[in-house]
Amino acid sequence: MSTPEELRYTEEHEWVAVRGESAVRVGITEYAQDQLGDVVFVDLPEVGTALTAGESFGEVESTKSVSELFAPLDGEVVAVNDAVADSPELINSDPYGEGWLIELELTGSATADSLLDAEAYQRLTKG
Repeated sequence: MSTPEELRYTEEHEWVAVRGESAVRVGITEYAQDQLGDVVFVDLPEVGTALTAGESFGEVESTKSVSELFAPLDGEVVAVNDAVADSPELINSDPYGEGWLIELELTGSATADSLLDAEAYQRLTKG
């Protein structure tokens, strides 16, 4: 399974890519999409929604189950990947690229550095 070194990760299987000083892009990991199976629907928040770290911000529905998505950090949604809403299978085919979910402008003091690095996430998933 791919775990890109440049990303940060959560214990809930979201990845975070730093996009600027206070901006991040969020998606679900290859491990998560593999566990879910074929993704058929994604429910994402609207631009402007304020998120609190650890709280649910949407759902991913697959042929196997429905899983909640959790905010990795405090922030405001500044972009939503409409392509995923139209073609949820992008999460399966390209979880770290075209399958991204939202972009956040961080509002809290926590940064992506407070999340798991690739090595720690690999340990978590090999459990």
